[in-house]
Amino acid sequence: MVSLETPVCEFDKAAVEFSLPGVDGKNWNLADCAGEKGLLVMFICNHCPYVKAIRERLVRDTTALKELGINTVAIMSNDPTEYEEDSFDNMKKIARDYQFSFPYLLDESQQVAKAYGAVCTPDFFGYNADLKLQYRGRFDASRKETAADDVRRDLFESMSEVARTGNGPAEQIPSMGCSIKWKNED
Repeated sequence: MVSLETPVCEFDKAAVEFSLPGVDGKNWNLADCAGEKGLLVMFICNHCPYVKAIRERLVRDTTALKELGINTVAIMSNDPTEYEEDSFDNMKKIARDYQFSFPYLLDESQQVAKAYGAVCTPDFFGYNADLKLQYRGRFDASRKETAADDVRRDLFESMSEVARTGNGPAEQIPSMGCSIKWKNED
């Protein structure tokens, strides 16, 4: 398993349009997902220990962000032939078991992950109301294990600032996670 860090935030980079199937049976696009004050686009998967370490907190914080006008969408771009745990059926199960309050979408072609420049799971892209990038950092201090309960909530605090001001913090700590499992391009 390769661990990677995300690149620094490219402030004001526009969100990329997409149309992907969700575990709820609906096809979702960028406009469907966007909130009044912004959108958090996150690339996650089911098998990654970095994602598993934050799942409960992720649901807590994305629910709280929704109350601030920031919606969330999760996109799974891994090649599920390599990791059965990342299959569409298992995506449905995880979304149900953890009560995801956001669309969980399958990027089977991996084109959306490539268009966003996603490199790992989790990889967070926080946009303001104009869908301009303001955050590309970590969730919190968790790695493969869940961090202590009293750690700084980097993503939540940063996206709360985006909801209030339209701008993210200048200083951001990169996210770290498992590399996206790209399909073999023969």
